[in-house]
Amino acid sequence: MSIDSSSNTTAVSSFSTKLLAGAILGIGAGLVGLFQGLQSGDKAPFLGWLWGCSFWLSIAIGMLMLIMIFRVFNSKWSPIVRRQLEHGLSAFPWIGLCFLPLLLVAWFGKDQAGILWAWVDSTSPTIEVSSIITVGEDVLHQKKAGYLNLNFFTLRLVAYFIIFCGLSHWLRKASFSQDKDGDPNWTRLGSKVSAIGIPAAALSLTFGAFDMFMSLEYQWFSTMYGVWFFASGIRAALAVTILLCIYLVSTGTLKGLFKQAHQYDLACLSLAFTVFWAYISFSQYFLIYSANIPEETFWFTIREIDPNTGLRSGWFWVSMGLIFGHFFFPFLYLLFYRNKVDAPKLIFIVCWILAFHLLDLYWNIIPGREIAPGAFVGYEARSVLGSHLLWGLFTLIGVGCLCAWAVLKSFQSGIAEIIPIRDPRIRESINHHE
Repeated sequence: MSIDSSSNTTAVSSFSTKLLAGAILGIGAGLVGLFQGLQSGDKAPFLGWLWGCSFWLSIAIGMLMLIMIFRVFNSKWSPIVRRQLEHGLSAFPWIGLCFLPLLLVAWFGKDQAGILWAWVDSTSPTIEVSSIITVGEDVLHQKKAGYLNLNFFTLRLVAYFIIFCGLSHWLRKASFSQDKDGDPNWTRLGSKVSAIGIPAAALSLTFGAFDMFMSLEYQWFSTMYGVWFFASGIRAALAVTILLCIYLVSTGTLKGLFKQAHQYDLACLSLAFTVFWAYISFSQYFLIYSANIPEETFWFTIREIDPNTGLRSGWFWVSMGLIFGHFFFPFLYLLFYRNKVDAPKLIFIVCWILAFHLLDLYWNIIPGREIAPGAFVGYEARSVLGSHLLWGLFTLIGVGCLCAWAVLKSFQSGIAEIIPIRDPRIRESINHHE
């Protein structure tokens, strides 16, 4: 059984070409922004690039973690769903390449090496209380310099993507090879890789979140930040998986295979991780609020008020949007059984979750302190709307088209069936019911 037939091969090929063209245009526009940012010292294109790439990275990481969780628990209903996730892993190498420009700038940007991550350049200005000093003079950076240095940072980033790509390769190989020979040893290999891979990927995504996002304001720290990124990635991956499976049912590819019971289980997982995301996000805020340590509280302060006037900023309303739009509404919506099993209703809420996941990443990455010597506290908080949004949308579309192209090529390659036909639990998965 193949995803395409002779009647639609041309249409799929045309769509693949359009995706590749969209990737070239979007990524090309983003690269133009990076070049302009280097020339002018404008951080906005770099923040936009990081935001656009991180959205697709979070989805790929979520898919990887879901596959390994399904494998470790040997869940009987998951093989049909798992196969679609395995195709999604084909995007990892391309996402890794998209992060490369940021690393190249850190290494070869000369006077602008610290344009995104200020700690890269010891001469970059930073804030200590309300005084403007250099990164090299900051005692907080001096204490973290053994970790936050460019050599070790580069080594870690490369290691993260090697782990992600390596796990993806072996999980895909174990599953796809079993389609050909039916050897049960492939199932055992998949389980072993997953058992080792879960802690390896968990550490990679945690420290990756520390390095890529949290170190944008290197003086701030939160031990819960990696768990937030994990929960966010799983939510986004579940949303994309639901959309993909429902689409494949509508085309007839998974009709009669992906059933209401599978859809219901995926929706239940979405509800569970909605609660988990809220728990982690609230706990992080509550602990930092209670401790009231200046090195921690400023991160939330610039997301609530204008530090120079004390008035609510635009970020306050984004924060409220996340509370009510990313938690309360999806939580209440997914409590109802009908909203889980009715495809149009479920499509609506998973698209909603993806939109607010994008906003959540925006809220975590974009706000920051811009040095302003004349300001009351020595800096101004970055605004909600700015050129970072435009450059980020270019990157978002470009990298998204590239990922979609890679996944489509994986589907079309013929290396695997549309479902794992020789998986030991495939019969149970096909016959799964509520």
